[in-house]
Amino acid sequence: MFGALRLPDTILFGEGKRRALGSAAARLGRRALICTDSRLSAQQEFSEALEDLRTAGVAVHVYDRTIPDLPIECIEDCAREATAFSPELVIGIGGGSCMDLAKLVAVVLAHGGPVSNYYGEFAVPGPVLPLVAVPTTAGTGSEVTPVAVVMDSGRGLKIGVASPHIIPRIAICDPALTMTCPARLTACSGADALAHAVEAFTSKRRPADPLLTEQQVFVGKNVLSDHFARLAVTNVFRFLARACRDGSDAEAREGLMLASLAAGCAFGTAGTAAAHALQYPVGNLTHTAHGDGVGALLPYVMQFNRSACTEDLADLAGIVGLGEAGMGAAERSQLFVDAVAELFASVGVPKTLAELGLAPGHDDEIATGALKAERLVKNNPRALDLQAMLAITRAAFTGDRAALLNA
Repeated sequence: MFGALRLPDTILFGEGKRRALGSAAARLGRRALICTDSRLSAQQEFSEALEDLRTAGVAVHVYDRTIPDLPIECIEDCAREATAFSPELVIGIGGGSCMDLAKLVAVVLAHGGPVSNYYGEFAVPGPVLPLVAVPTTAGTGSEVTPVAVVMDSGRGLKIGVASPHIIPRIAICDPALTMTCPARLTACSGADALAHAVEAFTSKRRPADPLLTEQQVFVGKNVLSDHFARLAVTNVFRFLARACRDGSDAEAREGLMLASLAAGCAFGTAGTAAAHALQYPVGNLTHTAHGDGVGALLPYVMQFNRSACTEDLADLAGIVGLGEAGMGAAERSQLFVDAVAELFASVGVPKTLAELGLAPGHDDEIATGALKAERLVKNNPRALDLQAMLAITRAAFTGDRAALLNA
């Protein structure tokens, strides 16, 4: 057995937990930079959070101009503005881009710029400003992970910064904050959470080297991350369609946020793989939401990978009640791949790259671009080369998943 986890010092989960923000933040510092967006900063819950912080003796500076997909210019702008305030901690409130902004600004304020100094794994040289993460969507899991993604417009690429130093110190997950998420955002975010869980659970197995966690941020499949991945898969299958049908379903919102949190705990150590690698260039070309991209790609990636992780996919099939007594692993694993595709289709996640808005003729560009995401490629359970990436991309564009059965 091999197990590893890297997590925040404190994780608070449950309805009303947002009201602990002031007290929790005050333990980390008395001057807080808040990274959020203009939609969230106008909401009553945000005003209540500011009052809670001030009551706890924490002075605040709000940066509410976070841009989706987090261009590098947004990080630089926030860091410049925050310098005069001299924050002692950084709070991210919102979706993945808001939390990624908080992480990367905490790095720049502690160690200087440019952001490109920290691309890749283990490039952050030491501790950053203490981070508090408060998610308002149920999908990214960024509140518990050691990674942030930035759009480097100069290179035309999304690039990851991966370091244990950027794991938030405190994660506060209040499902009530997701109640106003529209159905499309709920579906997109839920697809992201399931992709995190499935790719973590089926990620490459590595030898139990005592130094593995010192050499790699993402260490592949292990018994501890598997525990969280199973919980996430169970809850996405149980609650995603319900939350999309009725956004006021408190039990579904709670279950889906727990799924997102658990998936973050899983992939924050195990890592993700080919679906995320392919989404980077697809997202650059289509300018579509990350969750829609990985959701569209995941069934095709699973189909390609099935021969290398048959037992793992069969295990997940059993968790969500698929298959019958005496059915073999190969058949049960295919049932799970099909069920993921059906679940995503039922909530409106795009079924193909064409449906995502990708124009024809980008196969080589996507496949080549995906291979540049080395930390994701090396984590895939089945070896990936240009031909493999092309096969997945072409199948995902046309919707011909059967073409990957013998790939």
